[in-house]
Amino acid sequence: MTEITANGEKRLVLASGRAHPELAQEIAKELGTELLPTSAYDFANGETYVRFEESVRGADAFVIQAHPAPINNWIMEQLIMIDSLKRASAKRITVVSPFYPYARQDKKHRGREPISARLMADLYKTAGADRLMSVDLHTAQIQGFFDGPVDHLMAIPLLADYVRTRVDLNKVTVVSPDTGRVRVAEQWAERLGGAPLAFVHKSRDVNVPNSAVSKTVVGQIEGRDCVLIDDMIDTGGTISGAVTVLKNAGARSVIIAATHAVFSDPAAQRLAESGAREVVVTNTLPIPAEKRFEQLTVLSIAPLIARAIHEVFDDGSVTSLFDGRS
Repeated sequence: MTEITANGEKRLVLASGRAHPELAQEIAKELGTELLPTSAYDFANGETYVRFEESVRGADAFVIQAHPAPINNWIMEQLIMIDSLKRASAKRITVVSPFYPYARQDKKHRGREPISARLMADLYKTAGADRLMSVDLHTAQIQGFFDGPVDHLMAIPLLADYVRTRVDLNKVTVVSPDTGRVRVAEQWAERLGGAPLAFVHKSRDVNVPNSAVSKTVVGQIEGRDCVLIDDMIDTGGTISGAVTVLKNAGARSVIIAATHAVFSDPAAQRLAESGAREVVVTNTLPIPAEKRFEQLTVLSIAPLIARAIHEVFDDGSVTSLFDGRS
């Protein structure tokens, strides 16, 4: 069956795009259900075709899609899936985008720039989405871009619980890669027993994409196990540079922890050669075999997403998943 019934009336349907079928299968398994049978393929000119093979009339539908490269293809597929569900009379449609596309374009730095993260929210709404679910948005303000409920899930408990087993809690320091992540670093520090904080000062040229230079570290990290945290790793240049800064400042070891493993080339090589003892990420994005390396640990985000889907379906509290944290 591809549905769960509650009170003999409600029906839950999980639909998945083709970007990350392994994650969708894990989520379905956690929920004790199966994915909606779907036909999806591309025409010769690149146009995408989607058709669901079972009725979704009156269903509470969740559309799961990851957004690795080529990101625009997977965005379009997800929008088409939403439109298909809407036209097939699904009662409610929730977009499940673990890695929110275009999240870094959330504000204007200069004149005549778009706010593409807002455009994505508008596209989801126009296609027919009623609700949005994502993990560790690049900035919290993105929640306000979507005209409807937004479930902002957090991977900190998953990542921090694992990291706790890998460090000496009496000698650990949480390091933010820049001043903008200090609030998140504080949440990490709380979960690691009140660990002290440090941050890496870096500079960025707004005219050059994927370019930031780590310069100095502010905070006491000499002889300590440093947990370097971020929401995503793209090309790996910034985070690898931060590892070098920390090691040069006397850090005993460095563990990198991030939610989204974008891993655009040459990220895997940079991380493998960075000197970090371990790189811990989640599977919000697929990581192909050629981008995996010895120090990499991948934790599954599927249980968290499945619990959130269950709460939404049962009209429960998604906030309860965060132990009261916002």
